[in-house]
Amino acid sequence: MLIVAPGLAIDERELDETFVRASGPGGQNVNKVATAVQLRFDVGRSPSLPEAVRERLRRVAGRRITAEGVLVIDARRFRTREQNRQDARRRLCTLVQRAATVPRARRPTRPSEAARQQRLDAKRRRSRLKAARASTSRAEE
Repeated sequence: MLIVAPGLAIDERELDETFVRASGPGGQNVNKVATAVQLRFDVGRSPSLPEAVRERLRRVAGRRITAEGVLVIDARRFRTREQNRQDARRRLCTLVQRAATVPRARRPTRPSEAARQQRLDAKRRRSRLKAARASTSRAEE
């Protein structure tokens, strides 16, 4: 079990890890050993996630989620397979934690009368300044 948050865990069997060759530094090791991890997690079919978290995860994941609803995380930061595996799982946990937090509802507000007046005064001052510039440039011609 991959524990994400209190009361929220993902079963290991829901995660599909594939190891591929990583690009970048590493010398000959890069050409021989598949150290990069591609972690796949089917968000749409996961029984571990409540429906609300699933919907928010689709939004939070963005481009990392496929059209079929599979979340793909590529981890190739480290040179060892185990470190990349832990990194991919950590990033999955972070995404699910972000999706698990319920966003606060926005309460619509209106600007105060004083703020509205201040904005209009600033616009008038700016308008007068520009008008003054225009009249001097016409007088020079």
